[in-house]
Amino acid sequence: MKRMTSRPENLIRPIVRQMHGYVPGEQPKIKGLIKLNTNENPYPPSPRVIAAVKAATDDRLRLYPNPTAEKLRAKLAELHGCKPENILIGNGSDEVLALAMRCFVEPKQMKYERRTDAAKTTVQYFTPSYSLYPVLADIQGAAKNAVPLNPDFSMPGVAELKRGKQWDFNAALTFITTPNAPGGRGYPTAELEKLCRAQTGVVVLDEAYVDFADEHALKLALKFPCVLVARTFSKAYSLCFQRIGYFVGHPELIAALDKIRDSYNVNGLGQIAAEATLDDLKYYRANFKKIIATRAGLARELTKLGFRVRPSQTNFILAKPPLFPAQAWLQKLRERKILVRWFSAPEVSDYLRITIGTPAEAAALVKAVRGIVHGR
Repeated sequence: MKRMTSRPENLIRPIVRQMHGYVPGEQPKIKGLIKLNTNENPYPPSPRVIAAVKAATDDRLRLYPNPTAEKLRAKLAELHGCKPENILIGNGSDEVLALAMRCFVEPKQMKYERRTDAAKTTVQYFTPSYSLYPVLADIQGAAKNAVPLNPDFSMPGVAELKRGKQWDFNAALTFITTPNAPGGRGYPTAELEKLCRAQTGVVVLDEAYVDFADEHALKLALKFPCVLVARTFSKAYSLCFQRIGYFVGHPELIAALDKIRDSYNVNGLGQIAAEATLDDLKYYRANFKKIIATRAGLARELTKLGFRVRPSQTNFILAKPPLFPAQAWLQKLRERKILVRWFSAPEVSDYLRITIGTPAEAAALVKAVRGIVHGR
């Protein structure tokens, strides 16, 4: 009897067939483009970091890396005033976010008798925010609860959220991007603390851009057993290529996450690069100041040219352009060899997200904008 061959689509989980994957920013395939679309640091890693990575490209490449990133966790614990048991290292912060989803959220297909149990299937987040959150929820088969930010991208207060009745204070997992992406707005720690106190489930404060902000909320991860703070070495520390991120939180949450972490999940060169980064923070803090100064100058120049620039505490700005729709500006700038980011989501479709590059790259952007404005 001839065996029937399954069609490929029938071999894929229905939930995966139906979902849309995360869409990263465009990677240039043409030489000479100015890349202001993926929020990378425009400055290279510290020379000490590059030297450390080069020195490690030896016989160690045949060996497995330290499975728990022990030395890196110890250095981070010293920096943050906690213990290594409070820290989990991941293959970029995207991995630790995915681990949180797998660890704390049940698929919604499961049936629960009580409403509080059903809440264990819910992932919530503000919108607009990091577009990976709903993708992770779809992979898990979780229920999604996306709650709008205020029109100025400020975060609704606890009282306002209770009145609106859309926010779920019993959600299994709540993501808060702080400072916000793509809005760029920073949120006061006191405001975040009120929301963390009100939640019964796990709260992840995603601080990918915090090194460019006025304040951070790391103390909340050491104060509340339900709070995790996510950090990354990509945005501020010029290590996108190495993929290093981490959680800070209560040891019991960290231990649970560690159970489901992939073996040897963080590559050895990445660990060495991150360790060397922490030994040269003075270099990076000087770069933060340069990026913040360039951000302020670029915002001023674009405002003069008719852009409506949102306040930012990140290494990018969100700006509403004049004269043409934002999507048209995306193409016009690309024709001038400048890449920026445009999102189709209605809350931000009128805006461009522009990474803060070097002063020379910012000047090139302003020159291109000026040509477009005057050319009309």
